[in-house]
Amino acid sequence: MDETALIAQAQKGDVTAFNRLVLHYQESVYNVAYRIMGEPQMAEDVTQEAFIAAYHALNKFRGGNFKAWLMRIVTNRCYDELRRRKRRPQSSLDELTDDNESFAFLRADEDTPEQFQQRVELMLAIERCLELLPDDQRITAVLCDVEGYDYNEIAQITSVSLGTVKSRISRARARLRDCLQDVLELLPSRYRLTSEES
Repeated sequence: MDETALIAQAQKGDVTAFNRLVLHYQESVYNVAYRIMGEPQMAEDVTQEAFIAAYHALNKFRGGNFKAWLMRIVTNRCYDELRRRKRRPQSSLDELTDDNESFAFLRADEDTPEQFQQRVELMLAIERCLELLPDDQRITAVLCDVEGYDYNEIAQITSVSLGTVKSRISRARARLRDCLQDVLELLPSRYRLTSEES
């Protein structure tokens, strides 16, 4: 894919060229939105809004890293939505896992029903702990520890300094560690602190 040529064509109004860019980046944009928002439908909405915003702002793109530019748009949309969204009532674990294909990736063939349930409980605990983080720390943690962006890329995506990124990641990890103390029994043993380490 010749990204530069597609961007130039899209900036001249070629919708087909822009759609090719969307197809190329939609999975990455959705993954970031999903990890930040925590809900598939909300992530789909934010992803769609981000691409619409990107299309309207395309003439403002002056070169550089197009993916980082897109990620900045989606994280800003997530910030906006998080500010608007009120805390949703917690659903029961049974309601969340029954016939919910979002959790299918957690199931391994050799798992007993109890092991699968424990994996789901751990994932829900991690998601709850992520939701408790301040928005800026949650977004930075997701970009770094879930999506694998390096600190410089995160600084570019979130429009903050490298020092701010490092600080947010450090604080987010400390808060997540403290939050997960309540579910230590669900963590694989390699992730548990022993009494000598704590």
